[in-house]
Amino acid sequence: MRLGVLISGSGTNLQAIIDAIAAGELDAQVVLVVSSRSDAYGLRRAYEAGIPTMGLSSEVYQDPAAADALIAQEMQVAGADYLVMAGYMRKLGAGLLAAFEDRVINIHPALLPAFPGAHGIADAYEAGVKVTGVTVHFANEDYDAGPIIAQQALEVCEGESLESLEARIHAIEHVLYPQTLQLIAQGRVSITADRKVSIT
Repeated sequence: MRLGVLISGSGTNLQAIIDAIAAGELDAQVVLVVSSRSDAYGLRRAYEAGIPTMGLSSEVYQDPAAADALIAQEMQVAGADYLVMAGYMRKLGAGLLAAFEDRVINIHPALLPAFPGAHGIADAYEAGVKVTGVTVHFANEDYDAGPIIAQQALEVCEGESLESLEARIHAIEHVLYPQTLQLIAQGRVSITADRKVSIT
């Protein structure tokens, strides 16, 4: 399975994917990493792993549709089978989603549909929930609303700091994301007619 990865920041989930591939736990190859920021540390992680990269500037995103078209073209040229969002902080438009229909995957640091958006961990923490977690889902035009592939719950400890919760959420992400991608690589994940995910 050939993966194109979209990032915006430090790239810790990208690193988890790279490490899982190196360990033989994920039957995949990362063929291109695209960052919405040209100074993202995740680009260095990709470079050190020998993965081609492309860093986009804010000027490119002044026309979001053109930015998406560029990403779609470069991912197709690289031969990506799936797009993997790993901390990518831009909303994907219809054109890019159509180019990779039902082949764009995202990870979210909460138990969707609860606490969607860019601040899922903090929103759950501030709401005082006793259980939160991580969701891996297919991306669609509705933000954080695509078919759910996998979830893992996490109990919030009494008196726990937001920083502690963030660290524990990220630790789950770094295991759950590669595991879920491996299910896809094995051909075990499909979307049913009612837009639910079936895993065999």
